[in-house]
Amino acid sequence: MEQAAQILGLANLVGFTVLAVVALRQWRLRRDEAAAWAAASFVALGLVVLLGRLVPDRPDVLPEHAMQRATLLALLVFPYLLFRFTTAFDPATRRLARWVSLVTLALAVWTVALPRVPAEDEARPTWFIAYVVAFIAHWAALSVIAAWRLWRAGLGQPGVARRRMHMLSLAAAAITAALLMVAFGDGAGPRLSSQVLATISAAAFLLGLAPPTPVRILWRRGEQEELQRAVGSLMEMAATEEEVAERVVGPTSAIVGARGVEIRNHAGDVVGTHGEAGPGAPAEVVTTPGGSLGVWTSPYAPYFGDEELRLLHTLGGLTGLALDRARLFAQERAARTALEDADQLKSDFIALAAHELRTPVATVSGIVQTFQRVGVDDDRRAELERVLAQQVERLTLLVDQLLDLSRLDAEAVAIMPQRFCVRERVDGLVASAVGAGEGPVEVTIEPELETVADPVAFDRIVSNLVANALRHGEPPVIVTAQQSDSHLRLTVEDRGDGVPPEFVPDLFERFSRSGSARERSSGTGLGLAIARSYAQAHRGDLCYEPAEPSGSRFLLVLPIERNV
Repeated sequence: MEQAAQILGLANLVGFTVLAVVALRQWRLRRDEAAAWAAASFVALGLVVLLGRLVPDRPDVLPEHAMQRATLLALLVFPYLLFRFTTAFDPATRRLARWVSLVTLALAVWTVALPRVPAEDEARPTWFIAYVVAFIAHWAALSVIAAWRLWRAGLGQPGVARRRMHMLSLAAAAITAALLMVAFGDGAGPRLSSQVLATISAAAFLLGLAPPTPVRILWRRGEQEELQRAVGSLMEMAATEEEVAERVVGPTSAIVGARGVEIRNHAGDVVGTHGEAGPGAPAEVVTTPGGSLGVWTSPYAPYFGDEELRLLHTLGGLTGLALDRARLFAQERAARTALEDADQLKSDFIALAAHELRTPVATVSGIVQTFQRVGVDDDRRAELERVLAQQVERLTLLVDQLLDLSRLDAEAVAIMPQRFCVRERVDGLVASAVGAGEGPVEVTIEPELETVADPVAFDRIVSNLVANALRHGEPPVIVTAQQSDSHLRLTVEDRGDGVPPEFVPDLFERFSRSGSARERSSGTGLGLAIARSYAQAHRGDLCYEPAEPSGSRFLLVLPIERNV
């Protein structure tokens, strides 16, 4: 039994020395607070094992006494350093931290001030027994606190981090039990048991500090399978950026134990979140041309999940590619839809032009033929001339509208701002529209109101709005205008039935007419489309909203050109 204890003692010397070397290497690579405390902890523990074999049971010379005290000091500070390692992730309360530091400092002073350390076969004075009790109580309390903090914190972590933290917790408990056996046990049995516990502790510390790759893979199996499914789903075509984000956020959160995940597209817009994204900036951000992956990790992730963070960067790169592909797919689909709409628009245009031109052309042709072939009396001639004038006017209006659309589509309409009186110009447009006696129009615009805008565009928009209100609404038609914050706002409203809600989305589309409009008039459905196009060419807009208590209300907003 004694021989087995000696063999295990040699194995523990090797194990704790390797542990110290691994901790130092991690500190050199990471250079952060947690790695520094871990390196200090395991270097102290390694010194305890190494010096314990070098110091004789009865030191005679000063160097031997110095190594004996150094061994006790290294053993004393190990649980304190392990405790500080845990506070690098989750700070302890100020009171606890102060108490731990003061007690450790007091015991360190007591250790240096000891008159001597009795050998194993010597009687132990009362003052030494008191020291040993205080030493063991301090060690056990700090080790239990550190083990509990590591175990509790590991419960919310992903597979690898959780098991690493639990291994460190078990190792701290095992080495505490080994120390208690050495302090209070006697004989070969307790010595062998303490060496076995120390061996278990060294192995558990190594697994917690730097688990081998096969062990990491085993511990990560659940998250790895979910991650592989996520990567596989990214290889499939996603219709939208939101669909890409939905496939990724869950596995991303699981692989690093994140409390929040946020995915943004190339424009910086959020397309998917998981958990509590924010507040504050994410701890890890993977940026690619296609977007970015932001992760709010726990404070334990950088130390215990270093490989997982590298996997996160790989997943972030694949997510960026998938977002880019979804964006390009959406652009291609939008372009295809636009082409289909343009083709449909062309078909509608041809059909409408053929339909709208056929009637007036046939009428004009018939009247001309009548004049040429048949003699007509004066009354009949007057009637035919009136109809001829109406159809020519209709043809002229249609051709003008088609030319307007052609110029607007080609962006060939030049906006040339000029200063003019709004009330005077609107009065002229209203007089022209009401000349046929279609209904009253109320113009409530201040006579002195002036603006700077393109008069041609202004005329085309307002005349279309007034004619539309007279044709489809009910009197009175009310025109108002006011100028503020560098914009002219002109409204035209009527008291008719208004636009049916289901037709509002198509109100400004070309060739669109509601059912009631088709029944009541022979318009082309181009007026409002032309009016809005002129407004947008002027860097303004034309909007619709229901009027109160009834009717339609159109709002024209035009920017004022100050440099004219």
